[in-house]
Amino acid sequence: MKIRKAVIAAAGYGTRFLPATKTIPKEMLPLIDKPIIQVLVEELVDSGIWDIIFVTRAGQHSMEDHFDSNFELEYMLQQRGRTKYLEISKRPTNLANFIFIRQSRDLPYGNGTPLLCLKNLIGKNEPFIYAFGDDLVKSTVPCAKQLLNLYQDNPDVAAVVACQEVAKSEVSRYGIVQLKKGTENEMEKIIEKPSISEAPSRLAQLGRFILDHRVIEILQRQELGKGGELWLADAIRDLAKNKKVLVAKIKGKWMTTGDPLRWIKTTIEYALDRKDIGPDLRDYLRKLKV
Repeated sequence: MKIRKAVIAAAGYGTRFLPATKTIPKEMLPLIDKPIIQVLVEELVDSGIWDIIFVTRAGQHSMEDHFDSNFELEYMLQQRGRTKYLEISKRPTNLANFIFIRQSRDLPYGNGTPLLCLKNLIGKNEPFIYAFGDDLVKSTVPCAKQLLNLYQDNPDVAAVVACQEVAKSEVSRYGIVQLKKGTENEMEKIIEKPSISEAPSRLAQLGRFILDHRVIEILQRQELGKGGELWLADAIRDLAKNKKVLVAKIKGKWMTTGDPLRWIKTTIEYALDRKDIGPDLRDYLRKLKV
C-alpha cells in the first residue's frame, strides 16, 4: 500500500527552552530562517507524503498560522515587488494538505499519547508515518523515504522503526533495540531509556516510524511505563512479540533539537551547509578563541 499520510507529534511543552517556549512552540524555533517543523515537513513531502496531521496542544496556534496564508504580508510583498520573499512566505502553505488536532489535557503524558488522538483519522488497514517534531536527519535520501523503501520491499511487515547507533554513554536517552538472532534488521524487543548495563545494544530509535492501527489499539489498553508516561517503545515491543517489526538503519546524520545545546549544534550544521552564509560562518568559527 502506498503511504501518503504522516503524523507529527508536536504537543510537548518545550520546558528545556523556557522562557522562549512560554509563547512559542519548541517546533517553531528557527534553524536560521526556517522553523524546525518546516524542515521536517519538507522531508516528508520529499518522501512522497501529502496529508500531514499535526497533534498539538492549546497555545500552539502559531504553528497553524505558519502553514496558513498571511494575506497582509503577502499583499505588502506583492505591492513592493519583493517576489523572492513572497514565494518564501507562501511556500509553507503549499507544501501539503495539513490537518491540526489538539491533544486533550486529560490524556497521559508520553510520546505514544498523540497516537490516541488518531483512532478516527486512521483507517483500520492504513499504514502511516509517525514523526517526532524535534528530530531531523541530514541525508542524501530523506529519512522518511528510507523507511518507505524498506516497507515497500517487505509487504508482511507490521511496523518499521528508524534507528542509528549511539555512543554507549547515550543509550539511557533513547529507546534501545535488540535484533533477533540471525537477522540483520528484525526487532526482538525495544527497551525505553535503559541503563548502560541494561541496554541490549547501542541501536537507538530516532523519531521516524511506519505504523498502523494495531499500535494505536495497543496504546489504548497499555499501562503507563517508565516515569508514569505512555511510551511508544512499549507498544512496539508488544507488537514485535507476534508481528514482524523491522529496523531501518538510517544513512545520514541524526540531528536532535530537543534541548538548547543540541538545537544550537543543529543550527550551526545547517548554517554551514548554506551557500549564502556558510563560508562567512565558517571563517567566524575559525577565529573564535574557544
